[in-house]
Amino acid sequence: MSIRIQVVARRCAPAVIALALAACATSEPAPPQPAPLTAATPQQQVAAIRAAAGDGEGELAIQPLRDPKVEDLREQASRLEAQGHYADAASALDQALEIVPDDPALLQERAEAALLLGDHDQAETLARRAFETGSKVGPLCRRHWATVEQARLLEGDAAGASAAKAQVGQCAVAGVNRF
Repeated sequence: MSIRIQVVARRCAPAVIALALAACATSEPAPPQPAPLTAATPQQQVAAIRAAAGDGEGELAIQPLRDPKVEDLREQASRLEAQGHYADAASALDQALEIVPDDPALLQERAEAALLLGDHDQAETLARRAFETGSKVGPLCRRHWATVEQARLLEGDAAGASAAKAQVGQCAVAGVNRF
């Protein structure tokens, strides 16, 4: 019986060694994430985004009619954000988005809530979606691109942040002269 075990061991030895070596092999390490290009807090970033919107005075800005329930949820989200309850504010905005999923202002507000929650990937995705569904001009447009800029800064993407910042300037369109 011992001879049989030795024969089996000799036949299996190469396979055992190969498995052991495969277990020791390491995959190539993931490339390091670039360092963020901003030290701003999420609150400072959102403040910068809202400041980028400007007052909209003297330019074209399109304001849709609002559902009263959606307005209540937006106001609730604003109050919760002011109290520092960012997750609850995001939840209220998510409820509003269930009612009107393609509202650019709601999408933008939710993007800003995502930044406050530290989810810059979602913030950028929502801001880009808001831009695509929106009017592409005015203060809200500037907020969309300022959000993309902040997200790109957090990703360490200087070129992307610069491109987004350039888009902010493209959002201004003079209002219609009325005589």
